[in-house]
Amino acid sequence: MNKFIETKFSIPALKGISAKTVEEHLKLYAGYVNNLNTIHEIVENPTNPEYARREAYRRQGFEFGGMRNHEYYFKSFEGGSKVLSQESSLYKKIAETTGSFDTFLTVLKNLALTRGVGWAMLGYDKNTDRLIQYWVDEQHLGHLPGVSIVLAIDMWEHSFVADYQPSGKKQYVEDFFANINWEVIENNFTEAKR
Repeated sequence: MNKFIETKFSIPALKGISAKTVEEHLKLYAGYVNNLNTIHEIVENPTNPEYARREAYRRQGFEFGGMRNHEYYFKSFEGGSKVLSQESSLYKKIAETTGSFDTFLTVLKNLALTRGVGWAMLGYDKNTDRLIQYWVDEQHLGHLPGVSIVLAIDMWEHSFVADYQPSGKKQYVEDFFANINWEVIENNFTEAKR
């Protein structure tokens, strides 16, 4: 069986998000990878009872979403904070889609403050050549078929509550954007267009 491999990230010191929070958060990510490998051990063994295999398949979306969502999230911090060039194709697509980069940020930040646990996402739909902002409940409910992730903001409490307390969710969102490397996000967009 080909196992899923835990990605190792090089995350610099972040504004507002402590090294301890990042360390604990990475352990959670590793758990998704391990759980996904366990699921595949169950489903790929035809001698396992069929009900156990079905339950493992049912759980697969949650664990796979947890793994991939976190990979986009953590990768966005690598290389340190960098602004998005106004000459980049992503910046131009954002302006085309929402009218301005500032409007886009306002809408995405408001989306991130959705009540409940989940993810605020920016995706790209190649079929319509559109950027789409959307919410994913938990790790998997609400992913849009055919839409590639460009930017993922973890809005589960484990990503911010130790540093910000529950009432600091809005500041966490502000700090998330202060910390990300837009060159990584631009690269995600380029990959999504291929």
